[in-house]
Amino acid sequence: MTRRQDAPSRTPEGREGDAETIIAAALGLGVALTKEQSGGLLTYVAELQKWNCTYNLTALRDHHQILVNHLFDCLSVIAPMRAFLATPAHAAPKIVDVGSGAGLPGVVIALANPGWDVYCVDSVEKKTAFVRQIGAVLGLRGLKAIHGRIEALPPFEADLVVSRAFASLPDFAILAGGHVGAGGCLLAMKGKAPEEPLSVPTPAGAWQIDRVQPLTVPGLAAQRCLVWMRHHRGTP
Repeated sequence: MTRRQDAPSRTPEGREGDAETIIAAALGLGVALTKEQSGGLLTYVAELQKWNCTYNLTALRDHHQILVNHLFDCLSVIAPMRAFLATPAHAAPKIVDVGSGAGLPGVVIALANPGWDVYCVDSVEKKTAFVRQIGAVLGLRGLKAIHGRIEALPPFEADLVVSRAFASLPDFAILAGGHVGAGGCLLAMKGKAPEEPLSVPTPAGAWQIDRVQPLTVPGLAAQRCLVWMRHHRGTP
């Protein structure tokens, strides 16, 4: 049996510096975080690194890379999501994170928005176990970890169904589209923007790209965008 080796812990000075870095990055993305929220995100990263020593939850090992490539990348979707949900029709937001893995972006979304219900769905049990554990550690009452395949679950009727590196846009629409409630959207976190308009036919109508929203992630020299998809009944 392989002996588990814990990831090196951060010094108080290093942790304080990381907290300031997270707050500054979030502000650059239009998101104001409290000290408690930034501390919660650091606890999440620390737990992710510890579990990663045994369960291989993410391919990234470097602390700074995890902050930029995972944390800041996920923080970049918060302001666009809030803007979409800022209507009476979405007064009690329900978010589903498909193929959530270690809770990216679901845990970050839940921590930044404690009034939202966020469901992290993944088919790998060790990953949902981690999300369940981090929810308990951080006291995130709105965070739920669901072990299963998204296409086999009862409809969530969600305001937003989000994915990050889950599947192609057509597969995302086919597998997860049935979980979007009235007035909701599919939201795909992608690198490069799709080169051509997309329409995915289903028996109930077509999923079509509504808009592509470019994103700039602090410290990340790579393209990022959000692909918003809406359901259109009838023949596109």
